[in-house]
Amino acid sequence: MLKPKVCVLRSAGTNCDQETAAAFSLAGAAVELLHINSLVSARRTFDEFHILALPGGFSYGDDVASGKIFANELRFKLADSLVKFIAEGKLIIGICNGFQILVKSGFLPGDINLSQTTSLIINDSGKFESRWVYLKSSVVSRQSSVKCVWAKNLPEVIYLPVAHGEGKFVVGDKQVLNRLKINNQIVFQYSDAAGNFSGYPDNPNGSVENIAGICDQTGRVLGLMPHPERHIHGAQHPRKDELKPGEGAEGLQIFKNGVDFIRKHF
Repeated sequence: MLKPKVCVLRSAGTNCDQETAAAFSLAGAAVELLHINSLVSARRTFDEFHILALPGGFSYGDDVASGKIFANELRFKLADSLVKFIAEGKLIIGICNGFQILVKSGFLPGDINLSQTTSLIINDSGKFESRWVYLKSSVVSRQSSVKCVWAKNLPEVIYLPVAHGEGKFVVGDKQVLNRLKINNQIVFQYSDAAGNFSGYPDNPNGSVENIAGICDQTGRVLGLMPHPERHIHGAQHPRKDELKPGEGAEGLQIFKNGVDFIRKHF
């Protein structure tokens, strides 16, 4: 059986790479942590991998804006090879800072010319939000037609931690938001425990339409602000003593979905 190869791409300031690698390893992948300079210098290539993971942290100290410098490296130094990577049917996931990188490089929502049409800006609370939140899958009621391959087989509401100061998802205009809705690209939205949408603190940053994660039009590129790699064991749940057998570790399914997709299609 094919063991999917995952590249966890890091730079100065990335600090969730080890946790992301551990999540993919637990899901059954072969994982390598790679510095972006290895790709920019062409010592290594995306061709070696099936999945690209952009983990959380503070790449380049979040100078200019969160994820912006890393995003520029992808867009101006690696865009052609990354476009090819996606066209070949491979997968990308960006978590927290990785999500910021994907939207600021234009790979999400994924317009053809890689123009930036969405962003992640300073939380409405004006502070760093570090706690657990509930997420509702926008397509969970239609599992057979779930567009995003990363979001299959999830409960209606999942529980993951957030840790960000610039996580407010905003769009350039109403047309961008309408396209996200029409194309079924809104994957996760902040909610309460029952799956109802509300404001702060359930929505930790003030994101438009409570959006916590989106995919591109292929459903193979996902970005989300919460950290699934921080909930891959039931013991990580803040109320672990109250869990029933089989509960918890909801983030692990996201990584399994990516690994299973590659096994099926490659």
